[in-house]
Amino acid sequence: MSKRAAIFTVENYQIEESIGYLLARSRAMLVKSSDESLAEYGITHAQGAILLMLSTGKYSTAADLARETYTDAASTKRMIDRLAARDLITRVPCAHDRRLIKLHLTADGLELSKKMPKAFCGVLNKHFSDFSPEEIGFLKSMLRRLLESNAPAEKTH
Repeated sequence: MSKRAAIFTVENYQIEESIGYLLARSRAMLVKSSDESLAEYGITHAQGAILLMLSTGKYSTAADLARETYTDAASTKRMIDRLAARDLITRVPCAHDRRLIKLHLTADGLELSKKMPKAFCGVLNKHFSDFSPEEIGFLKSMLRRLLESNAPAEKTH
């Protein structure tokens, strides 16, 4: 790995120009808009994301969801409790390890999860209407690169 000069320095740091600040503000704007869009279903952006993630089959436990969304376990549990109270998801003990609780969408949860892509795409289309497909692709590639270059090392034991 080559040593490069620091791109960000204290001498020229301004909060309004900070990438972290801009990413946080952008995310907050998208979440707020998603919350408004999903209000008709009585769920929040975070709850909608959980329903959508469960519908993919890639995630099946609270730990999976918390890890993928960088949300603390207590917050994830509260969201799961709310979704379970609305009969959108169920908790089922794992057949191989009774300590592990698997999350499953109910029929209502599955139906609602099918509405999430349209709702999320509507929000993205609204906020990225001034961007070209090439710019969106470039932004996504840069964000993926940021995530990949900072991913934790895989455990090999």
